[in-house]
Amino acid sequence: MRSGSIGGILLVIWLIIGAIAAGQRGYFNDSNDNCAEAGTTIVTVIAGPLNYVGLNPKIECDVPEPSE
Repeated sequence: MRSGSIGGILLVIWLIIGAIAAGQRGYFNDSNDNCAEAGTTIVTVIAGPLNYVGLNPKIECDVPEPSE
């Protein structure tokens, strides 16, 4: 039972570090008006401390244009 609480604490710390990295890159300053920007922000937060060892995740997505 103790290892579960330690794992939860480590997960929270991991995500906080990822959120700090996303904030330093300015991802929270802009409005995420497309899926690529929102996806990049989410992946950066999930990557956590890996951002500081050179990982720079980017998401690209193509959304079909609406027909006229």
